[in-house]
Amino acid sequence: MASPPRSRSPPVTRAMRARAAASSERIPPDVLFDVLLRLPARDLCRLRAVCRSWRALTSGDALFAEAHAAAHPGPLFLAKFRDDKSSVYVVDLSGNALKRVAGVGGGPYHHLLCTSLNLACLATDWNRCSVLNPATGAVRVLPESPAEEHANRVNLSNPYTFFALGRVAATGEHKVLRMFNRLGFHNGGQQVFEVFTVNGGDGDARWRGRQGPGLFIDECSGVVVDGVVYFLTSRVYEGVRCGIRPDYIVSFDLGTEEWRSDLRGPISSNAGDRKVPHYTRCDLSLAELKGSLVLADHREQPMSMDLWFLSDVGNGLWAKEYHIRTHSIISRLVGEYHLKPLLLLDHGRLVFHLAVKGLLLVCDPGTDTFAEVGIRCLDSVGVYTGNLLSLGEGDMV
Repeated sequence: MASPPRSRSPPVTRAMRARAAASSERIPPDVLFDVLLRLPARDLCRLRAVCRSWRALTSGDALFAEAHAAAHPGPLFLAKFRDDKSSVYVVDLSGNALKRVAGVGGGPYHHLLCTSLNLACLATDWNRCSVLNPATGAVRVLPESPAEEHANRVNLSNPYTFFALGRVAATGEHKVLRMFNRLGFHNGGQQVFEVFTVNGGDGDARWRGRQGPGLFIDECSGVVVDGVVYFLTSRVYEGVRCGIRPDYIVSFDLGTEEWRSDLRGPISSNAGDRKVPHYTRCDLSLAELKGSLVLADHREQPMSMDLWFLSDVGNGLWAKEYHIRTHSIISRLVGEYHLKPLLLLDHGRLVFHLAVKGLLLVCDPGTDTFAEVGIRCLDSVGVYTGNLLSLGEGDMV
């Protein structure tokens, strides 16, 4: 079921701009502030061309931008679509593409990392990574060469890499964690970790080698929460004989650039010892919602999903805040279709990404119903926390 179309302001014509420009000097600044504050950001971006005073208010006034964001709190997303591999779009929850930044998508094998930031990170499994600032259109292509410490350890002829982008709140720095995943656990392989500071000075314009956590991790499980990258351990540890529970979590602090104390997940913390062996890593995934680490437990019998929120990081306490029956959406599909939690909305609704189908879904947990957002088929998607008024580069659509 598609979301209802969003109401739109009438198109701004050349004559309207001329009349507005002629009268703009006669409008008191406080009245102009209040009037423009009522308009959607997409229309304000077009109205910047009316006159200098309007442009100054809608593009350079931090107070106006903050007030407009508060008055128009609807969530925004960064998206790559399957029919346009070279662009990154800013879209809203109604499925409208508000902004297109062309030529920055990196091609068909670059995917947007699932982040909740004002930057976008595009990466491939083959050691290609770039960071995009949608507000300016600036792209930082990260170097492919390894850290000096790992020059003799990493085979770059056929690398398999994982990337994660996060922001360190204490410093405002954005850092990327890279992992080279070599050969595999059973072949005596290794996982090599490096860090890069995106907005650092010239001295930071290189990868820095870091120690591993001591356990093999499931690189596909990585998620960033408040500057910390969390991972489930590798599936090679499946089975009680390894002594490692399926929800065992390791984490890397981008601020200190060190691994933190391991974390026991909610399954092994709350389920009885006899029940734990029935859980496998393919049933579990990690996400970030409202600034909290979330473990999603996907069940087939019955078709459902439990969302556990990490309520106390220091003491490792979890709270199950959602139990969602997924039969209404999953039963129509064939195969293994895990829903990726993206965003927690007001009134407890949740936004999910169904990657294999390229869908964006809004779930009402109270009724266990899913509404499909009317949007083009998604290649990859993340939450955008920036201000649409700051998006000076790219095409309004």
